[in-house]
Amino acid sequence: MSEDLSYICTVIRKIINIVLIILGVYFGIKLAIFYMPFLIAFVISLIIEPAIRFFMNKTKLNRKISSIIIFIIVFAIIIGAVTWAIVSLISESTNLLQMLNLYINKAYTQVQESISKLSIEKLNVSKDIINMFQNTSQEILVKLSNWMTQFLTNLIEIITSIPAMAIYVVITIMSLYFMCTDKIYMLDLLEHHMPQKWVRKLGKHIREITFSLGGYLKAEATLILISFIISVIGLYLLKVIGMDIKYPLLIALAIGFVDALPILGSGTVMVPWAIISALNGDLKLGISIIVLWIIMSVVRQFLEPKIVSGKIGIHPIFTLIAMYTGFKLIGVMGMLVGPIVLIILKSIFAKEIDEGFYNRFF
Repeated sequence: MSEDLSYICTVIRKIINIVLIILGVYFGIKLAIFYMPFLIAFVISLIIEPAIRFFMNKTKLNRKISSIIIFIIVFAIIIGAVTWAIVSLISESTNLLQMLNLYINKAYTQVQESISKLSIEKLNVSKDIINMFQNTSQEILVKLSNWMTQFLTNLIEIITSIPAMAIYVVITIMSLYFMCTDKIYMLDLLEHHMPQKWVRKLGKHIREITFSLGGYLKAEATLILISFIISVIGLYLLKVIGMDIKYPLLIALAIGFVDALPILGSGTVMVPWAIISALNGDLKLGISIIVLWIIMSVVRQFLEPKIVSGKIGIHPIFTLIAMYTGFKLIGVMGMLVGPIVLIILKSIFAKEIDEGFYNRFF
């Protein structure tokens, strides 16, 4: 009897641990969104930490001076890039918002013309099916127009809310400065005010998650940044030589976002775009886009084995489920957050996954 009671208590305790971990991940994401400026500063500080150490070793300067010099360089680069991005995004988003209805109507007209060019009579398709297809196409385009209008309006409102943006930027910059210059002091302070048992457990979990997630995210972020830079440069070059590309930065952002999603890639945007351009008679633009996509794919395939040391070991179907779950819970950003949470859970429950959840818990 005592063995049965002990077994039941063990199972209940493990179930409670699972629930607490899931709740911790959920509220951790909520807190990360709330404290986003500090999180951004923390990520940037991790990225530039090797540069600070390299500068310290080469110049023999102390950490504070080296951190300040690297911080100034990074600050100048970020301010320049953000200023250019904001100006370009406002300009392109405003123009696209003004022309959106015209583009949607043009797309609907092209769909109607494509249908009319088909020999419907020879296919023995009833008029009801044709009308249903036309109405469905129109509804899809109208919904797409409404979604794009709302998205661009929100984007412009976010970008143009200068007071709030200024506060976020200032807090991020100040946090980055302190995290770079006083990193050792903050770590010592954290260890001093936390029980040693907590510090050891927290350190163990952080090391495990950093090992399984940190390297992967850093590698993927590097590859996505490379793809984004290539697409921005390529699209602006095509625009300069006379190609009909009106929103290069917005398109590059869309390509970068899709490239960040597991399973999908830049071809999800660029291949359909090239095909549509060719079908509309702009064969030169279609070929140029395909060439740019091939360059991006070749560069990614060449660099990926060198940057990504290993795979995350998760089947694509589970990654897809994580993307869908994230999308349903928190929207579009959930498609990025979902797989990250999945990797964290995989790291936490590594032993249970290896042994089997049933065998491990029951």
